[in-house]
Amino acid sequence: MDTQKPTVGVLDASTYVGFWILKGLLSRGYTVHAAIQNNGEPEIVKKIRDMETEEERLVLFSVDVLDYHSILVALKGCCALFASFDSSDNYDEKMVDLEVRGAINVVEACAQTDGLEKIVFTSSLTAAIWRENISSQKDVDERCWSNQEFCKKMKLWYALAKTLSEQAAWALAVDRMLNMVSINAGLVLGPAVALQNPRSTISYLKGAAQMYENGVLAFVDVNFLVDVHIRAFEDHSTSGRYLCFNKIVNTEEAALKLAESLSPLISLPPRYECQGTEVYAERLRNKKLNKLVESMAY
Repeated sequence: MDTQKPTVGVLDASTYVGFWILKGLLSRGYTVHAAIQNNGEPEIVKKIRDMETEEERLVLFSVDVLDYHSILVALKGCCALFASFDSSDNYDEKMVDLEVRGAINVVEACAQTDGLEKIVFTSSLTAAIWRENISSQKDVDERCWSNQEFCKKMKLWYALAKTLSEQAAWALAVDRMLNMVSINAGLVLGPAVALQNPRSTISYLKGAAQMYENGVLAFVDVNFLVDVHIRAFEDHSTSGRYLCFNKIVNTEEAALKLAESLSPLISLPPRYECQGTEVYAERLRNKKLNKLVESMAY
């Protein structure tokens, strides 16, 4: 017989990715402390509250990531935390600061929680790809970080928030000797993503033309992303960062399909047809993720 699976936390469970991680954990038999913020996506929050009435392994907590003690309460009894932040508001300079402060509070709370063994931190490909002359770099992998000054100059606030919050989380995790991995996700696609995750999707796509032309525009299916998160927790050998994507968008046909999947967030001219045949060089590398995915099959 299978032994009972431990209790884990998801914060913020009311984000699009957080919600799907929550569902994935419950389906695998975990007990989940779902921490949601007051400004969470309303439709997702309602779904979680409805789930709570039917799922005995789901416990809800209201948290504010700027309120350290509310995080401690939600984490009590958890052996791991899946930390997934996204703003329900538009990203700007102020939101960058809030996301960084939230990440620091969450990691510090993990350090002060007895029995918490691992943090799986959701980050973004945008924390790795942005710099002057992207085309001069042949390979973009886990060792790469977006340049802060370039992000500020181009007002890439989403990318800057993901870069600075992940760096702050790593610095504190190392200092507190915490076991942490980060999953740097491409543009997340999945059921109702245009309706339930509109602001983060649009924020991610700022500079999409440059990403596309430089071979670093990529997307990931939310179910695959969830599998990677859970595997990163369950596999004791995981460490560091993982660039997580299913496909690099580097042809006009692929870009058209991506735009269609994000309707009505992105609108195309009526009866638009592909005009070009150019294929842009792929620069993203995810060999490290591929090894993890291969181990998932066994």
